[in-house]
Amino acid sequence: MPTTKLAAAFSFFDKANAKDPNKEIVKGESIPKELIYGQRMSQSLNNYTSEASEALQLAARAQHLCRWEIPRNNYPMDRVGYLKWREELKKFHAEKASGILQEVGYDKETIDRVSFLIQKKKLKKDEDTQILEDVICLVFLEFYYSEFYEKHSSEKVIDILQKTWRKMSEKGHQAALKLSYTEKGLDMIKQAIA
Repeated sequence: MPTTKLAAAFSFFDKANAKDPNKEIVKGESIPKELIYGQRMSQSLNNYTSEASEALQLAARAQHLCRWEIPRNNYPMDRVGYLKWREELKKFHAEKASGILQEVGYDKETIDRVSFLIQKKKLKKDEDTQILEDVICLVFLEFYYSEFYEKHSSEKVIDILQKTWRKMSEKGHQAALKLSYTEKGLDMIKQAIA
């Protein structure tokens, strides 16, 4: 059962993400993209582990908080531009989440920890950062991968899958292989991890 503060924070995060002008059709209903993304992150985290700390639960829900406010096309459309955009986003999401968590009444220690996790610091070294990264990858594979591979060349898809795989833990790999994929989707995963 979520604590009162956790439920309040989720509600604030969802309210902020509900303003996303970008929509996704889910079961015939048009839903703000980042709202459904945050909810999928929470759902996937709960499926992945029953022992997520409160900070980790908050970081997962706030992972893409108000992402549309910093569009990708504000940066050069190359690798350097992409990486700069990603770095700016991490700081932006962490700041946005921190403001909401202060409002809800979280202590500095929790807020700092959530910020640390959202910025994915010490990946492969910090257990919660690694769990968060695993869940991000699992959400991509479960909800966004099939749409992604329809739009891109096999070479690009396999490259992205290999990068995704490298970021994940062994437990993450096992969870990823249990998801259901189309034949084409599974085939590309097999090629990527061969």
